[in-house]
Amino acid sequence: MTILQRRAFLAAGSAALLATAQPARAAFPDRPIKLIVPWAAGGSTDAIARAMAQRMSQTVGSPVIVDNRPGAAGQIGTEAAAKAAPDGYTLAIVELPHAIAPAVTLRLPYDLLRDFTPVTMIGTSPLVFFAGMDDASRDFRTFVKAAAAAPMPPAIAHSGAGTVSHLAAELLASRTKIRFNMVPYRGSAPALTDVAAGTVAGHFATLASGASLLGARKIRPLLVTSTQRTGLPGLQEVPALAESGLKGLEIDQWWAMVAPATTPLEVIERLRREAIAALDHPSVRERMAVLGVQLKGSTTAELRAFMRAETERWRKVAQDIGLQPQ
Repeated sequence: MTILQRRAFLAAGSAALLATAQPARAAFPDRPIKLIVPWAAGGSTDAIARAMAQRMSQTVGSPVIVDNRPGAAGQIGTEAAAKAAPDGYTLAIVELPHAIAPAVTLRLPYDLLRDFTPVTMIGTSPLVFFAGMDDASRDFRTFVKAAAAAPMPPAIAHSGAGTVSHLAAELLASRTKIRFNMVPYRGSAPALTDVAAGTVAGHFATLASGASLLGARKIRPLLVTSTQRTGLPGLQEVPALAESGLKGLEIDQWWAMVAPATTPLEVIERLRREAIAALDHPSVRERMAVLGVQLKGSTTAELRAFMRAETERWRKVAQDIGLQPQ
């Protein structure tokens, strides 16, 4: 045996021993996957996450468990997701407020574009401007005419400074040239309750938030913040922006699935395929329809570009209406 042959033989033996000594890497996933929702249980985002998790648990090979981490306007749960190990076992739901937050918050503990790898878009839902059942709110044009003629600025409820309902209300005031009294609430549920009671004149919210009061005929949808009428149940006859003489108020609430940055791309693609398959399942489609969510899966690249565009858009909106970061 020559020296070169001997070296090759020894190298092959060493490689075989090393392979034997090292345990085989387990196929992904081999333990439960956590899906962080940075809001309390019971809201529309939580319902979306649970519909996704239930279906994915049946196909991905391990349980997908929803982990609600509410607090600090979504910052607590989102930070936890950003700092989790990038191994595919932690996912998170992000949405429109995450794109607005950099424009209205001075020091966020995470960066939406830097600290996450996009998995897929889940879906969108236009905002709806809900008003009471009084004669001045028969339709949007009547509402605007009455608001313009009111001796005191009508009250518009929002879910807190810098939230999408706040920015939508400010945009409404800017586009209609009407002065409104902006009244903060702790969420859409109490805000819409006061809309129904006549305490405030209106509130921007998703269909999911207003469904129960709408079904009970205690509030009225006057406008959807989309360019065309939506086919969502209960909103087919509600005018869109162009019919109402408004421009620049296009707002879609959206939801997406992300993972910590540097999660391996092959793991991201596996999770993306599983999520897309879940969105296509009848049980998930039915649940999303009830919530007023129009399903829209995406590639990782498409979602990354979308989040970047949304972040920039809302930065400009905040500047235009004079909203300062706090």
